[in-house]
Amino acid sequence: MSRERYGMVGTGHRAEMYIDALIGPHSDVAELVAWSDSNPGRLDYYADKVRAAGFADPVRFDPAALADTVRAQRLDRIIVTTPDFTHAEFVSAALIAGADVVVEKPLTIDREGLDTIRVAVEQSGRSVVTTFNYRYSPRNSALRTLIAEGSIGQVTSVHFEWALDTMHGADYFRRWHRDKANSGGLLVHKSSHHFDLVNWWIDSSPVRVFASGGLRFYGEDNAQLRRGGLDTAAGGLLDQRGAADPFALDIAADPRLKALYVDTVAHDGYHRDQNVFGPGITIEDNLAVLVDYASGATMSYSLNAHSPWEGYRVTVNGTEGRAELEVVERSSVLLDADGRAVLDPSANPVAGPADTVRPMTERLVLQRHWESAREVPIPEGVGGHGGGDAFLLEHLFTRVESDAPLGRVAGFDDGVRAVSVGIAGNESLRTGLPVILPFAPHR
Repeated sequence: MSRERYGMVGTGHRAEMYIDALIGPHSDVAELVAWSDSNPGRLDYYADKVRAAGFADPVRFDPAALADTVRAQRLDRIIVTTPDFTHAEFVSAALIAGADVVVEKPLTIDREGLDTIRVAVEQSGRSVVTTFNYRYSPRNSALRTLIAEGSIGQVTSVHFEWALDTMHGADYFRRWHRDKANSGGLLVHKSSHHFDLVNWWIDSSPVRVFASGGLRFYGEDNAQLRRGGLDTAAGGLLDQRGAADPFALDIAADPRLKALYVDTVAHDGYHRDQNVFGPGITIEDNLAVLVDYASGATMSYSLNAHSPWEGYRVTVNGTEGRAELEVVERSSVLLDADGRAVLDPSANPVAGPADTVRPMTERLVLQRHWESAREVPIPEGVGGHGGGDAFLLEHLFTRVESDAPLGRVAGFDDGVRAVSVGIAGNESLRTGLPVILPFAPHR
């Protein structure tokens, strides 16, 4: 059995999941033939892993030579894990050159990017898979099943709240994501995951969006209010009091992050650990969105990037009842003896009395009209993103095109529907007006 020939553009943090799959459990059906990154130091880091697994070094190529490499190396598929604003360029180039594409969410960050990719899809006839791994989490699949089976009748409304804690949430404000020109802001980069879940859960498309929000916690203007005017230097670990800063990231203490971003900074000048209360942040940390769907349903959505705990709550109302999903992914962020932020070992509630500690949980409750509420069992998940990553990779590398009735495989139109809400949300933030979505495929 011949293996498919893969190329990769971008070898930062997120690329590791795909590289490990290509040199590990899926090496029987796929081989990593060529790769590219603007920073050769990151290629060196992953090359050591590839050789240690017994594989030859992939061919290196300049990102601008992607199309030529697809043809010269006879690549079947390209995996794109570069910064979001580059997705449209690399996805379209690979398609036109004759390769299928796997792209990390978001598909792209603006309408122009959508148009570029759409033209390439139509001209090439090749496929695009957008990797929405949260679809594969058993808890999210369980909610999808309840709705698809008609357990709550026709969906009338959705309330969706997502909380990012001060460890994970802050990270978007120290990396390249902090500039909306790079990431489209959290409405595009992060929330496209969540908008895709709703599109998939209720099997409909967004048609109108209104958004409100702002930068209310992080950023230079909030430093005085939130931190008493303390100035944490970009990449610094200590504030002016000489105490450890819970918002600073000591990436040199993590061997992997050090190898990827500290040891390689001389190649491109990119600092992974910028000050979350410094200048240059143009994205929002508090967001609220109202979305109307083609089916007649409406969603109210909120995102907070400085919560003390991390997880999400979803309520889906229907003509015959209501489903509620609550997920606590991280119970709290605490400070160690040195004042540095650490994760709460929630399985061992040592931080205080048991009734004050929020354990890691996932709970799905169904309540139909005229009936008592009942908890719906959630199957065990394996791996990251609530057990979604392993299932996603299995479908990805074995080329599963449909897994009815769940329908978790996300193609080009799914990527468009998801990112369209964030793109429209950004337009609404700029204008203060609702935005109609003619650019999202409806159903």
